Amino acid sequence: MIPPFSFVRIPHIIFGAGKLKELYDIIPKFGNNILLVIGGSSLKQSGKWDEISSILKKKSINFSMLSILGEPSPNLIDDPVAKFRDRDLDLVVGIGGGSVIDAGKAISAMMTKEDSIKNYLEGVGNKIHDGKKIPYIAVPTTSGTGSESTKNAVISEIGPDGFKKSLRHDNLIPNIAIIDPELMISCPPSISAACGLDAFTQLLEAYVSPKASPITDALAYSGMKLTSKSILLACSTGASDLNVRSEMAYGSLISGITLANAGLGIIHGLASSIGGLFKIPHGVVCGTLLAEATKMNIEMLQKQGPTGKPGLRKHAQIGALLIGKYDTEENKINEYCMKLIETLEKWTKELKINRLGKYGIKEEDIDNIIEKTGLKNNSVNLNKENIKTIVLNRL
Repeated sequence: MIPPFSFVRIPHIIFGAGKLKELYDIIPKFGNNILLVIGGSSLKQSGKWDEISSILKKKSINFSMLSILGEPSPNLIDDPVAKFRDRDLDLVVGIGGGSVIDAGKAISAMMTKEDSIKNYLEGVGNKIHDGKKIPYIAVPTTSGTGSESTKNAVISEIGPDGFKKSLRHDNLIPNIAIIDPELMISCPPSISAACGLDAFTQLLEAYVSPKASPITDALAYSGMKLTSKSILLACSTGASDLNVRSEMAYGSLISGITLANAGLGIIHGLASSIGGLFKIPHGVVCGTLLAEATKMNIEMLQKQGPTGKPGLRKHAQIGALLIGKYDTEENKINEYCMKLIETLEKWTKELKINRLGKYGIKEEDIDNIIEKTGLKNNSVNLNKENIKTIVLNRL
């Protein structure tokens, strides 16, 4: 019997190589006064910024440009909002990695407010955003967070009392998401690796989530099928292959859709707490914890006996997928679960994902991390010792 479920709306999606050119015809439909939010350097170094700005000038589109360096903080949102609030913007366009897409989303949402974004962040402020915003178009240049298809913008403040929290409302989903794999070709291997593992983590956590539905399962499975084929290639010999980049871009897009509907597990719970306490890229946290957390989840499901069988079966389905098998034999569930763990460990090693200790995290920090960590929609309940083991094994 199909269980009850709900499914949130998604943006108007335009996907495919060369689709960036459609942006120039779409912009005038919103108006002629736009803000472009881009990253620190990658778009400029690739030559794409010169191309974009030249075309906008030729079309007499009035635009301002804002560069975002690193993951967005409250000040990184509040300052440009104060600067541009009175300029009667018709549209915000974010072109960049996950941080840029989140920043653009948050800026478009806060243009209608007079106070700080901190007041509207979940678990930080005491206000709820009403969804009023400047229209927003998301154009990702990396394949990772899937923020181009979600309703939340993640904002971080790093320090002892730091946080990594979301500004969230159904109406904050981008009006349009343009996913052009040509924009990902210049993404360096280290970023492609961390982003790719972040996307795969989101797909896997959504797939094994207690909130999963037949729709999220079908989408997540399709995303993992393509991502698993291309993740190593995207960081090596296939970096300039449009088919490889397309498969990674698809996986990232789908990961945003599935996480928005099925939720995420312990890996993203830890990424939230660690990301608020330490300066560490989100994709690196997810990538470095992926194999260890999956291993712990499987061990705890095995200890549950018959109760854990459905969760084990879903992990086994992905283990089978990763070795090219699309049917999961009931008597091979544990074998396929081991294949999943082995493959994730192999990816972590081959993609050279840093350990947490590289970013100044020490054993004495773990208890504080755990205190700030939620299980979210994890496939199995974990206690503090389980979570401590996950982190310790990747210090």
